[in-house]
Amino acid sequence: MQLTNAFEIDAPLQQTWQLLVDVPRVVPCMPGAELVEAVGDDRWRARLKVKLGPMAMTFDADVQREQQDDEARRVRLATRAREVRGRGDARATIESTATATADGGTRVEIVTDVALSGRVAQFGRGVIQDVANQLVERFTDGLRAQLAAGAEPAPAGGGAAAAAACAAATPGDAPAPAPAPALGLGRVLLATVRGSLRRLAVRLRLRST
Repeated sequence: MQLTNAFEIDAPLQQTWQLLVDVPRVVPCMPGAELVEAVGDDRWRARLKVKLGPMAMTFDADVQREQQDDEARRVRLATRAREVRGRGDARATIESTATATADGGTRVEIVTDVALSGRVAQFGRGVIQDVANQLVERFTDGLRAQLAAGAEPAPAGGGAAAAAACAAATPGDAPAPAPAPALGLGRVLLATVRGSLRRLAVRLRLRST
């Protein structure tokens, strides 16, 4: 499944690019995300809390920077995530490209290729895209807060200042879109009603015999 998102931000291209490739500063800007550990210069462990339909899930994720092209302002991350209760897995590549706008700001395009397995795979493209749209919208607010705070490198010890700067702009866990819970809940209720009708039909046949 491929998802495409884009946003514009009122900050110079180079300043925005330096922030985008600074993963310890960027991760806390994603709603519900927490940087757990830096494994190396290009590898990190993170935790993400997100709602898909009626299900609140927590994923432990391994993040790796596969490619960074400073000239083209393009960076690609690969993520392997596991739901902590064993309800599914996700693999994704996230490619972000930054370009300058005519008014001196920056446009960022994000293309995500994601593969889901387990219970998380039951949600269709529409639900996943709606969640992604909300995440990107709040992620943009977090980036703006970071840029407003300045472009100094993240401090040693996990980027607590980065998390604090983003927390005010992106409070709470990643939300589900408004129509998604109704859609997911409707499917669950429909499945429950069908199951009850099938069981009732079996009982009636047994009684008639």
